[in-house]
Amino acid sequence: MIVQNLPVLHVVIPMVAAALCALVRKGNYAWLISITATFFSFLICIALLLKTFDNGAISYYMGNWGRPESYDYTVGIEYNIDRLNSLILLLISFVGFAMLPYARRSIRNELDSKKVPLFYTLYLLCFSGLLGIISTNDIFNIYVFIEISSLSTYTMIALGRDKRAMTSSFEYLIMGTIGATFILIGVGLLYMMIGTLNLSDMAENIKSVENTRPIEAAFAFITLGLAMKIALFPLHIWLTNAYAYAPSAVSAFLSSTATKVMIYVFIRIIYSLFGLEFAFEHMPLAVILVTLSIMGIIVGSVSAIYQPNIKRMLAFSSVAQLGYIALALGLYTETGLAAAIVHLVNHSLAKGLLFLCVGAVYMRVGGVRIEYFAGVAKSMPLTMFAFVIGGLSLIGVPLTAGFISKWYLIYALIEKGWWPLIILLLISSALAIIYIWRVVEAAYFQSRPKNAKKIKEAPVLMLVSIYILAFSNIYFGINTDLTLGLSIEAANQLFYAGVK
Repeated sequence: MIVQNLPVLHVVIPMVAAALCALVRKGNYAWLISITATFFSFLICIALLLKTFDNGAISYYMGNWGRPESYDYTVGIEYNIDRLNSLILLLISFVGFAMLPYARRSIRNELDSKKVPLFYTLYLLCFSGLLGIISTNDIFNIYVFIEISSLSTYTMIALGRDKRAMTSSFEYLIMGTIGATFILIGVGLLYMMIGTLNLSDMAENIKSVENTRPIEAAFAFITLGLAMKIALFPLHIWLTNAYAYAPSAVSAFLSSTATKVMIYVFIRIIYSLFGLEFAFEHMPLAVILVTLSIMGIIVGSVSAIYQPNIKRMLAFSSVAQLGYIALALGLYTETGLAAAIVHLVNHSLAKGLLFLCVGAVYMRVGGVRIEYFAGVAKSMPLTMFAFVIGGLSLIGVPLTAGFISKWYLIYALIEKGWWPLIILLLISSALAIIYIWRVVEAAYFQSRPKNAKKIKEAPVLMLVSIYILAFSNIYFGINTDLTLGLSIEAANQLFYAGVK
């Protein structure tokens, strides 16, 4: 019974746990519920990945409302787990679980005690919503889960003590609502023309109506709405402030998960629903993605260098890194798709690690501006060493996860013969060296101010989360069977399935 329901339990468990957290009044109990729920979700996602290796894609129909022969379309909501979303499920569940030891100390330090149970409630709702987005094969259900995760995200950001957290949350709310509205309009147009909400059924029946104006409009609305959710340049204005002023654990969690899940949805909609010919030949998606990605890489990398606030620096860096993924998708090749998927995974691990390290320093020194980092390496050697590992991965140094994805993107560009963009990629990596070095230089080669209070290393629980991600950045830079191997396999399946 339990095994049969695995494709939905990883979503249901954290959602039920969120309700339990809302009922308890002590933060420690809420944390215990949260880490237990995310741990079981993580185990289930491992099992789902293994089952896809043994049995291929898994379909699960809610309430057994499947696809009887007498019906033209699927009646109920279907969950579908294949190689692509099993990898993304594993990533999100791993990150969601791994960050909770860190959150216990970080959130207790940054929030009022009365708000701590609320944080865990929102965290689990967001976590459950993200897993639901990845798992469902119903396009309207994708929209519902996007709203669940987004609404909880807005509130988590607003919990920050800095007054700018509230305005940042409001900016995100406005942009996110507009993006979600565009997605909903696109879903409505698709349903009007095809008469079903199941992605597989849509894909089978879209060919007969794909050259109509409503389908073209649906494509435009959905891709624009997702671009806003992804924070693709120049629709990134919500991201920099949201990451900068949210509580530290929230910044780390969102940077590792939220935009990555939206990229997954983008890939799924383009390849599994509309198809390559429609998206890249009938519609000018490739030109748009490549153009905006180039601008995002340049603006994000240059802007990061001049940021005195380290969290804003990392946020602008994310704009550039998301540009890499968009560029890989814009190549319109199987290798480019594989590069986009593997960089989605590896950037999640690197950026999450960097935000965790910055949050740990913030807990000890009380600020995240560059001057606060002066001399902290002597008192926080473990934290800053992990920051260096994350920085090297972000730059793309060999033996780190970031090197694998950047190398594969360069390989995809070589296949395409786009040598100027290879040069741009190398320049962007050099710029990443500059802004990461600014932090390293301050921490290792500058002295603490004479009147500064003494600080000590981050608490053990925070270091547990930090070094789980640090180890992951090294391990997946050496053993690429899971990340790159699954990305290549998923790209092969998607690319040829997307040729309609």
